[in-house]
Amino acid sequence: MGIVDEIKQSYKQGGALIKLIYINIGVFVIIRLLQALFSLSTGSLDYPLLQWVSVPSDPMELLFKPWTIITYMFVHYDFFHILFNMLWLYWFGKIFLEFLNPRQLLGVYFLGGITGAIIYLLAYNLVPGLYQFQSNSILLGASASVMAILFTMAKLRGDHKIYLMFIGGVKLKYLAIGSLVLDLINISALSNTGGHLAHIGGALFGYLYAGSLVQGKDVTIRFNRFMDKLATIFSKKSKMTVTHRRPMTDMEYNRKKVNKQHEVDRILEKIKSSGYDSLTSDEKKTLFDASKK
Repeated sequence: MGIVDEIKQSYKQGGALIKLIYINIGVFVIIRLLQALFSLSTGSLDYPLLQWVSVPSDPMELLFKPWTIITYMFVHYDFFHILFNMLWLYWFGKIFLEFLNPRQLLGVYFLGGITGAIIYLLAYNLVPGLYQFQSNSILLGASASVMAILFTMAKLRGDHKIYLMFIGGVKLKYLAIGSLVLDLINISALSNTGGHLAHIGGALFGYLYAGSLVQGKDVTIRFNRFMDKLATIFSKKSKMTVTHRRPMTDMEYNRKKVNKQHEVDRILEKIKSSGYDSLTSDEKKTLFDASKK
């Protein structure tokens, strides 16, 4: 099996986290290869492609590039930028999937990135000190999405420890707070002010999302449904096998509905008394399934 075939197979067999990492790396490689070809053919180091896949700070320009609100979170240009983003995405994504499901991971990744872009746009158009830099500012990278994943887990599993080289065990909540403080301190560094603002937006989404999840609400569900419909439009219709089952009587249906509601009520009471972390995986799944209806 060739290298390309191995990569394809690894991508197909990988879960949501692996696919996100592969897409980011693939986009990075394509962008750098195209940049090299552009430079060789024109002799210029300017690279206009980034302007078409990154979020502009000018809302009027964004109207003509609405896709950038999604594409930017998969775009990296510097090697160390993508290296550290993918390492953080892998580490925190693995922790995320220990307690939540892949669809929630995708929802947090996209919605955290979108929230980061919104904060970036608002700041560059409402804060006087940043407005003067609007014409030459763009936003790119997965950092806001990664921060959303980190803060989701910092809220839900704040005491979970990860082990860092030369430091040792650090609780997620302290790592999240430290990352946020660094972003707040470095906002004044004009070289990456937009990036730090987007990080804060991603962190805000992750924190609020985790809070809503504890209350039994999953705000990523509507987004995932929208993505499902979008995927259905662009995918071929699969052949369906029709099976016939005896329909439930009204009494059977009502009994099943009441039993499900009793189970959901019991789980919500358990969250109030012992917290979300006390739930078993089956209880979390039951709560998640109920929230989709």
